Amino acid sequence: MMTILEYTMKILLVANTGWYLFNFRLSLLNKLSEEGFEVVLVCPQDEFAQELKKNGYRTIFWDLERQAARPWEEWDSIRKLTQTYRIEKPSLVHHFTIKPVTYGSLSARLAGVPAIINSITGRGYVFLGSDQKTAFLQMVVKLLFRLAYFKQNVITTFENESDLNFFVRRGLVSEKNLWLINGVGVDTHLYCYKPETKVDIPLVVFPGRLLWAKGVGTLVEAARLLKTRLHLRVILVGKPDPGNPETISERIIRTWVKEGIVEWWGWQSDMRSVYHQCHIVVLPSMGEGISKALLEAAACGRPIVTTDVPGCREVVIPGVTGYLIPLNDSAALAEKLEKLATNSKLRIQMGQAGRRLIEEKFSEELVNEEILSIYQSILKA
Repeated sequence: MMTILEYTMKILLVANTGWYLFNFRLSLLNKLSEEGFEVVLVCPQDEFAQELKKNGYRTIFWDLERQAARPWEEWDSIRKLTQTYRIEKPSLVHHFTIKPVTYGSLSARLAGVPAIINSITGRGYVFLGSDQKTAFLQMVVKLLFRLAYFKQNVITTFENESDLNFFVRRGLVSEKNLWLINGVGVDTHLYCYKPETKVDIPLVVFPGRLLWAKGVGTLVEAARLLKTRLHLRVILVGKPDPGNPETISERIIRTWVKEGIVEWWGWQSDMRSVYHQCHIVVLPSMGEGISKALLEAAACGRPIVTTDVPGCREVVIPGVTGYLIPLNDSAALAEKLEKLATNSKLRIQMGQAGRRLIEEKFSEELVNEEILSIYQSILKA
């Protein structure tokens, strides 16, 4: 039987930012290169796309607006991607996030690409929002999904079962050729376990883009509640994302800092060091694919407090590796943070259990091997 190693394959990996490919898929790119594939990246030009080039990956810049643009601009994005596919003639294209999935699948149809993998890494702004704008966008995206998937050789991967069921129930994807993947995995060698540092005031770290949808507002309210009864440092690690409608302005963040509610460390390139410094990691998000930040934090041996929503609950065994709280519940969040902040023995126990969970289910090696098996499956089809 022919194996995947006997194919001479060019694979195009397509995303809406170089940031995503660099921060979430670099280990996969390295694995594919080691296996002998020709790997080409397609994404808008940003500072991380340049980093991908420095790592030796040929990168094709794709003009794409992350937010909704004028119709002719959106069509131009599809046209340019179709042209890229016709020139490159890939054996397989792998799309990440909603817009590349829809536009990329349409372009693959027009260009005659034989095999497509679409990775839904979360519902995103379009499907998490509830205003009139997102309702209209949902109608458009549903139409695009049906056009993109009609009679094509497509495999779709999801990072949690809730998202999979959500897309199937709404008729966005077929009920066949669906795979569940445990997120992007985590480098368990880089993100190594380290016992917490003994300090008088515990550090609570929020790691992520500073978006309302990530629950930053809920965390700030919880920090206000705790300020009157507990010495605790609450630290935001990340930066606003102007390309996302849910972004929090820098002015608001600096107001919180001035009030003494939180600290803001900005974007940090060495997150392992951040996790090793802190005592608790918190992410009160509205939803994720599977949060890589939480995977990394658990790998470093830190207890987690996060929301009981898709993409967050999968990373936590409640009461064993951390706590799950209801969505938008600042009081419940404050209660769990206080419980952990005042009990170092409990933090250590949960951190060690979290490390074991990551090694058993969420390592990069396991995830990348599963993705390779998906490539094998679609090539056989």
